[in-house]
Amino acid sequence: MKPTAFALALILMTACTTKPAGLVERLSNAAETTPFYGHQDDLMYGHGWNSADGLDKLMERSDVKDVCGKYPAILGLDLGYIELGRSCNLDGNDFALMAEAARQHHARGGIITLSWHPDNPATGGSAWDNSDNSVVRRILPGGDLHDKFRVWTDRVCDWIESLKDENGKQIPVIWRPFHEHTGGWFWWGATCCTPQEYNALWHMFYNQVVNERGLKELVWAISPSSSNRELFAERYPGDEYVDLVGVDHYAYLAPGQSQKEADEAFVCSTREVLTWLKEFALLHGKPYALTETGLEGLNSAQWWTGVLQEAIEGSGICYVLTWRNSSREDQRNHFYAPFPGQDSAEDFCKWVNEGKIKMLD
Repeated sequence: MKPTAFALALILMTACTTKPAGLVERLSNAAETTPFYGHQDDLMYGHGWNSADGLDKLMERSDVKDVCGKYPAILGLDLGYIELGRSCNLDGNDFALMAEAARQHHARGGIITLSWHPDNPATGGSAWDNSDNSVVRRILPGGDLHDKFRVWTDRVCDWIESLKDENGKQIPVIWRPFHEHTGGWFWWGATCCTPQEYNALWHMFYNQVVNERGLKELVWAISPSSSNRELFAERYPGDEYVDLVGVDHYAYLAPGQSQKEADEAFVCSTREVLTWLKEFALLHGKPYALTETGLEGLNSAQWWTGVLQEAIEGSGICYVLTWRNSSREDQRNHFYAPFPGQDSAEDFCKWVNEGKIKMLD
């Protein structure tokens, strides 16, 4: 019998000792059955609380768990500001507490996915500072920012390397650097570098992390934005450097739209996006995921069963991750997962209880 694309990908991963075959197998199996649910910063903070305030070293609090009784299967964390030697990331999360969250989540059977929003090494601005289109080529070998970026890479590697389980074994993670690169809002995006420069950046970074630092327990994920998808094929560093492909695609309410119209538009656009992502993933023998999504404020009470599930039904994704629930008083509407009493909480429980999405057991 001819193996499926996912089975073939698994065979290739298992044959290569530099890949965490167990994690790839879990993701591939989820793609064939029920996708995992992920939530950004889930154990770090939630609507009206922050783990740092109570020094919650057990990392037991979770908006998602408070709603449905289960932790999300995937915990998303971001390493922005690690490159600067800071003690906290760009969202105020203490890096030591983040590492503890990753260890606790892994010990519970969960999966960790890491993103990175590094500051602009040329200007000192944020990751969103796209004012200089020379940054990537200056980072590449021979460029005046190359040595500086190597120091940044080492700081990233030091933190990832600190993620050990109770037996001292390296914890495998999904590693998603330089994401949304087909958009123009980051300094590594399509308006700031050529396809050749972007791919060379990925190759250089991969070599430094995997071959020089020896970090093998990484599932390398590339995730363009859902816009400008025609740029994805040319800004793809090659199958030997990528283990999973994803896409970041959010719901939003356009001016003059009703929420019902916005929901219908999201279902339609997501199905379209996941169709081309699936085609690309199968062509390259990779599992694929909706690596970032969500509706800020969740003002659609049946968003989980009536919108998101409708959008991803039968798509073959291995996971879907919704963005974070801010704990800040001035960001009370900045949340993408329900919390107790939130309008969509009951629908979220229904989504989980019907077995449409996989949480931690």
